[in-house]
Amino acid sequence: MIGAAPCALAAGDPAAIVNPAIDMPRYLLVASEAAQSRETHRLSEQQFIEMSRAPGAIILDARSRQKYDEMHVKGAINLSFPDIAIESLERILPDKRVRILIYCNNNFLNAPSAFPTKLPSASLNISTYIALYDYGYRNVYELGPLIDIDSSQLEFEPPIRPRLSDGPE
Repeated sequence: MIGAAPCALAAGDPAAIVNPAIDMPRYLLVASEAAQSRETHRLSEQQFIEMSRAPGAIILDARSRQKYDEMHVKGAINLSFPDIAIESLERILPDKRVRILIYCNNNFLNAPSAFPTKLPSASLNISTYIALYDYGYRNVYELGPLIDIDSSQLEFEPPIRPRLSDGPE
């Protein structure tokens, strides 16, 4: 069976491939714990706005720097999801008790360039919440609803320009 060997080699023998820096069973355990915590840490738009005004609260945007620069919630700091790591968190969010508010692409409609839609199961809110939870942050709150950016009460940077109408009404 010459054809079977490449497939076996490509798949690898799970017992022979060991990497102590990657722990899927631990990730699944943490994801389950984080999912339970997340259920009581999702906010309406108004709650998000109110919490963001509290002293010391941090709005974290984990999208790419390019998307953040294109448009973000006013006052948000950017730490792109791939850059969430031990050192960056110690530098940017040294106090694990700080209130962190998160949002993602899938919170906003009508700004597809700045907020491109992801699959619901691949929403950045989910992975960001799980990652922060795994790093020990328990005061994380997520913007819950899907909001039309044109009617949102949130402020954005740069500010949203009024859309031009299609003609006289």
